[in-house]
Amino acid sequence: MSFQQGLSGLNAASKNLEVIGNNVANANTVGFKGSQAQFADIYASSLNGGGTSQVGIGTKVTQIAQQFSQGNITSSSNPLDIAINGGGFFGMNDNGTVYFTRNGQFTLDKSGYIVNSQGLRLSGYNLNANGVPSGQIVDLQIPSAAMPPQATSTITTAVNLQTGAKPPTVSPFNPDDPLTYNNSTSIITYDSKGDSHQLQLYYVKTATDWHVYAADDTVQPPPTPRPSMDLGALTFNTDGSLATPSPGQLTVPAINIPGVDPLNITINIAGTTEYGSSFDVRTLTQNGYVDGNLSSFTVDGNGIVLGRYSNGQTRSLGQVALFSFPNPNGLQPMGNNLWAPTAASDVAVAGQPGTGKLGTLQASAVEDSNVDLTAELVNMITAQRVYQANAQTIKTQDQLMQTLVNLR
Repeated sequence: MSFQQGLSGLNAASKNLEVIGNNVANANTVGFKGSQAQFADIYASSLNGGGTSQVGIGTKVTQIAQQFSQGNITSSSNPLDIAINGGGFFGMNDNGTVYFTRNGQFTLDKSGYIVNSQGLRLSGYNLNANGVPSGQIVDLQIPSAAMPPQATSTITTAVNLQTGAKPPTVSPFNPDDPLTYNNSTSIITYDSKGDSHQLQLYYVKTATDWHVYAADDTVQPPPTPRPSMDLGALTFNTDGSLATPSPGQLTVPAINIPGVDPLNITINIAGTTEYGSSFDVRTLTQNGYVDGNLSSFTVDGNGIVLGRYSNGQTRSLGQVALFSFPNPNGLQPMGNNLWAPTAASDVAVAGQPGTGKLGTLQASAVEDSNVDLTAELVNMITAQRVYQANAQTIKTQDQLMQTLVNLR
């Protein structure tokens, strides 16, 4: 029986060395998860039981258990390299069959899909206009189409109007005569085709309030005096805060520009004040822009793919999905850093990065192999000694048998 025991030990030690060798070979494989050989003893069974004096008949490998511990995260120069910090797997679509991986080394194919080195497409979500995921898993694709222009519809401004200002000495208001207004500022707006126009805002002090006027450059050449628009009066509370208009909004009458849609602009002035300091423009922004081409993109911690365009705008292009399993150790290794689900792993559950037990993402980074090379080398020495010891038991049993054969 010692031959059988020794042989089982040799087989187990050999299998252990194979596992260690595979771990060592993949010490530099991105997203690789090391494995561990697990063993169990073997006893002969009988109907009457073996009693307390039963001797085992060796050992066997029960399973090769994958170790899904976190690997170190290393920065890279590729913006599409994505590392998972925490739980979860990337989903990779292979013509309808989805595999799973921790290797986040991705590129773009000719159609704009995010793919791995085997051409499998990364799974994710489309986003609606409010940046909310659609809920349906799709292949993530970076659109190549240019961002269309957006006409200005909102201007946000906050200024301080000096409380001690005097009404202008010349009236009525004339945008071409600085003596007819107290202060002015201007902002670039955009029409529906992306052409820029300059809109001027003028502030005129009266005996009881402030009046706001607007003039634009849409008439070329401009007549003298230029046409202007009275947007209404501003009044202030005793503490200098804006009293009216109470919604804090002014409406610019429709500006008709040949060949494009009329410009309809609302001006938000909620932060405007009347303090003792001099006139000061604290905020002046608008929401229009010209058309633009995609210049770069990145992925944030929640998996949102953010595109940056040549017009200075950013847009959410999609969201990377992560997948979890009730039993990750039940996944079947398929090679190429891929796993396939099995009955033991149960089905994949999709989710957004950073939610539940799913980890967050880090762009321009990869997750290194979780193999501890020093530990594996020590394990290799131990496995070698075990192999030698089992070989020695066979050798010793052989010597005993030889002694019996030689008896006279």
